[in-house]
Parts: sequence; structure tokens; C-alpha cells
Amino acid sequence: MTTNGRPAPAAERSRAGGGRRTAQTRRASARSLVLPETLTVQRLSELIDQNPIDVIKQLMRNGIMASMNQVIDYQMATLVTTAFGIRTTMAEPESAVAVRTLDTEYEKDPEELALRSPIVTILGHVDHGKTALLDTIRTASVADREVGGITQHIGAYQVERDGDKITFLDTPGHEAFTAIRARGSKVTDIAVLVVAADDGIMPQTEEAIDHARAAEVPIIVAINKMDLPAADPERVKRQLSEHNLLVEDWGGDIVSVEVSARTGEGVDDLLENILAVAEISELKSNPNKEASGVVIEAKLDRKRGPTATLLVQEGTLSPGEYITAGSAWGRIRAMTDHQGNPITSVPPATPVEVLGFGSVPEAGDQFTVVSQDRTARDMAEQHAQFSSHQQAQARALTLDEVVNRTAPGDIKELNLVLKADVQGSVEAVRQALDRLTDEEAKVRILHAACGNVTESDVLLASASEAIVIGFTVGTEPSADRLALRMGVEVRHYQIIYQLIDDVGLALHGMLEPEYNEIIVGHAEIREIFPSRRGIRIAGCRVLDGRITRGATVRVLRDREVIGDSSITSLRHFRDEVNEATAGTECGIILQGFTDFEQGDVLEAHRQERGRR
Repeated sequence: MTTNGRPAPAAERSRAGGGRRTAQTRRASARSLVLPETLTVQRLSELIDQNPIDVIKQLMRNGIMASMNQVIDYQMATLVTTAFGIRTTMAEPESAVAVRTLDTEYEKDPEELALRSPIVTILGHVDHGKTALLDTIRTASVADREVGGITQHIGAYQVERDGDKITFLDTPGHEAFTAIRARGSKVTDIAVLVVAADDGIMPQTEEAIDHARAAEVPIIVAINKMDLPAADPERVKRQLSEHNLLVEDWGGDIVSVEVSARTGEGVDDLLENILAVAEISELKSNPNKEASGVVIEAKLDRKRGPTATLLVQEGTLSPGEYITAGSAWGRIRAMTDHQGNPITSVPPATPVEVLGFGSVPEAGDQFTVVSQDRTARDMAEQHAQFSSHQQAQARALTLDEVVNRTAPGDIKELNLVLKADVQGSVEAVRQALDRLTDEEAKVRILHAACGNVTESDVLLASASEAIVIGFTVGTEPSADRLALRMGVEVRHYQIIYQLIDDVGLALHGMLEPEYNEIIVGHAEIREIFPSRRGIRIAGCRVLDGRITRGATVRVLRDREVIGDSSITSLRHFRDEVNEATAGTECGIILQGFTDFEQGDVLEAHRQERGRR
């Protein structure tokens, strides 16, 4: 592309600006940076060694108005780095880097793994004796210190039996259990469901069962209050069978133990069964690495500053190490166990209270140990920026989006939380939804109950990537706000046929889609303009269709594909444009590809989803 025999304006400005470039900028042209998904303009200027004002000006040239502290995404950042001749790649999302599962570690270095203690969560209906049972197990009077005997905080404790240790998470209820899981943390190995022998299964018991199932952890049933005259364990077992929990006494595979938190009856049997289930599960982790795990609880102590209860999942934690959790970071000054005793080494599956964070982390945050304070600070800042960007981009999970959350080749599952006005409606809707299941896709109802949609329903849906379905019911105001904040869609229906049709369409959409390739347009490279920034600009003429900025293009030479890239810059004379139509001349810069020649053709294409 030429104008009166002169190079395109973009190339012209590149040459004109080349004489004013500093040695530092020339060195930058040979650099290759890894950028996060989001970062501030100030941080970008530091990474590319440029004045923030120059970065802001470059953004303005591309029609983006941003201040120094404003967060921009990777695509915006590449507009700046490309202008300064710096190649970039996007870093793997922090959540994918930080979350390391035991299965992954086992595949990487099985020889480094060692057996660890099981992590157990106590769940059940209010006043069925969860805290009293845990109090008996660890012989510490916790319930007496709680308001009304109800646990008001999240704690972690460890007990020892015959040389084997068991870690217990004492939670205010299944909501807290799921809230931690909703933040991407899978901390529980075994769920102990406490059911009062004189009371049987209650609504909160049913919710606890559904939450434990959604977490896909083994369930052990502790039938409590066996010392009471009205105790009827057979009634409890019958009710459990109605919820598809068939105990071993009735020919099933669910372990049930009859206990009394008051007298201590059956507690030893419960611990033995926990250790037996843990042995079958072969729980392992790597103690010989930098520690990582989950924040169980955190608070601001007026005398000691920010304190956090951590559960180590991998590695061994020691004093003096630098640590980061979410947007909080610091250096460990002191560590104490659940009894307040100072400790100097924390192996996997062990809870510990630490001092040293500069701010209070959030429960459920992943923590990691790093080698330097600079690394810890940078990770905390990146997490804060990532969270800010995620909140700004947050929107509800919809039925249409569920299709993109299943890996190719898997049996497709549509997770639902169902609420209806009466039990008869619950059963009718459940049966109708079950009939939609076939060999390629199925509906999985995580929880079904009567009443309005509650915060517990939203938490469960968030942790399990589910949709909340309400049939002739409303939503509690607090649940509405939580759904908006956590990005969960709550759909309401008054007619059962509309409900079934919508879910059926979503389930059909979850079958493997067919994609057709659509050719958007072709552009021929007429001239190539080199620049001192190490970038080659392709002067093109659009032959047919249209060429858009950001489009995916194939580079064709003699009708053979020699490269596949995307357009990072599209100019018409001096102006950056969004598209160029047939017959138009334009200057094009490709991401990471410069090996083109005169006569090459750029073929813009896209994938369009077709119907089965």
C-alpha cells in the first residue's frame, strides 16, 4: 500500500520515530514478555521500561482512554507492546497455576508422595450434636464457649488415635463447607453426617447430604444421641435409604456408627471407621516442597494483628517463610497448633494458626510459600487485579454457557438446584427432568426441596457450576444479592412445560456441536514495509469480503498455508480502523508472524457453530 510512492503512514511514523528511540527502547525490541490476563497501566509501563505517559498516549492512539491505575486486559496491553516492538504471550491464569490437586502431583512425582492424615468435615442439622461430638473427640470444651451451643466460627483441629492423626474441620454448617469449595478449594476428604437418633433427618440434614454429594466425598453417618430413651436408629437408617444412602447394615456401602456425644459411646468406632475409609482412599501428598494449602479462617486480632488458620495440603510450612494468600502476603513470624502451642514445622493435612500477614486474607483463599518478599508482593497484587477484573466482568452463568464448560468426549451433565412450592411439585418436576436424560447427556439434580431460593442454594450452585431453578417460588433478597455477586443464574418458572422445554433445549445444546468454517475475506500483500522496531508491516489490498482487527488469518503462498496468526493492528492511511472492506488498501501487523512475502494472501476465517 502506497501514497504518492511513499510508504504507508504507519510505517512512515515508525521510521520517523526510530531516530528518537533510546538505547533502552531498542533493547526492548528484542525482548519477549509474559503478561498476565489483566494489569494496570502503571505496571505495564514498568514491565516494558517505558514512561507511563508514553503508554497512555499509545493507548489513546488506539482509542482507549485509561489512567495510570486503571486495569487493562491482555489484548489492550498488546497494542502497546506491539508499538514498542515487544513480543508477548499471556500467562496461564493464576487460578490454574495456584490450584494443584493431589492427582496432578501424583502424576508428576509419585516417588515423592507420602501417606497423610484424612481431613474430615462434620455436617448435619442444627442442634443434632455436631460440636458436642467434636468436643468429645478432642476432649476440649468448645460448645460451652459458643453462643447457645452453636458453632459461630470456622476452626480446624487435629486428634491422634493409636499413632494415626485425623484433622477435623468444625464449620457453622454446610453453607461454610460449600463456600470454601465455591472459591476453588477442595479441602475435605471425608464428610461425617451427624443425625440425631431421636429426631431423624431434618431439612438441613437433607441439604447437608446434597452438599456432601456435590463435593463427591465419602460420607460416614454418625447416629448421635443414642443415650436418649426416644432414640430410634432403625428409623434413621430407613430415612437415609429414602435419600439413596443405604447403610452397610441394610446391604449398602455407607458406613453408619451409633454414637453418643454425651457419654462417649461409639466414638472410638467412629474414629476407626474414619481411618479405615482414609486407608482405602490412599490419601497422599508431597511433604518435600514449598508449602501450599487453604485459608480456613482469618481475623484481625487487636494485639497480634492479622491472624489466619491455615490447612497445609502440600509441602511443609516453617517460620520465616514468605507467604501469599489471595491479595494478602507477609512473612511468617510465629505458628501455633490448635491448642495454642508453638510449633516449628507443619506437615501436610495439618491445621496451624500463623502470624505475619500484612492484611487479613479471606477464608477459602489458596496460600503458597514463595522464596522472596518481592514475589509474594507481586503475586498478591496480581491476585487483587485479577479479582477486580473478574468482578467487573462478572455476569450470571446461563444455560447457554454451560455447554462450554464440558470437555469434548465426556458425558455431558447439566447440574441443577431445584426449588418448588410444595413437595408434590418437587417430585413432579424431578421426574420430568429425569426423563430428559439419555446416553449422551443427563440432568443431575444436586438438591431439590420446597421453599424460596436461599443463600445455601446459590452457594451450592456456585460451587458446582449449576443453575438454580425455581418453580412457582420466589428468591430471598439476600440470595438475589449473592447470586449476582457470585455469577449464578436463578431461573423462575410458573408453567412446568416451559421449564422442561428450556432444560431440554439446554441439554440438547450440550451435545457435541458441529462447526463450519466461514471465510470472511481475502487480502493480497502488495508491499512490505520494514521498521526499526523489528516489525514488518504488510501493505495489503482487500480482494473480497472484509478484514477486521483481531481476526484470525491464514497466510497462503501458492495456495499453501505457511502460517496462522491474528491481526493485532489494522490501519487505513494514518488511522487505526476496525475493518477494511473489498477494494480498500490497508496496513496489517500480525501477531508473532513476519515471514510473509509480496504476493502472499491473507485469508480471514472464523468458526460458526452449526446444527446437528
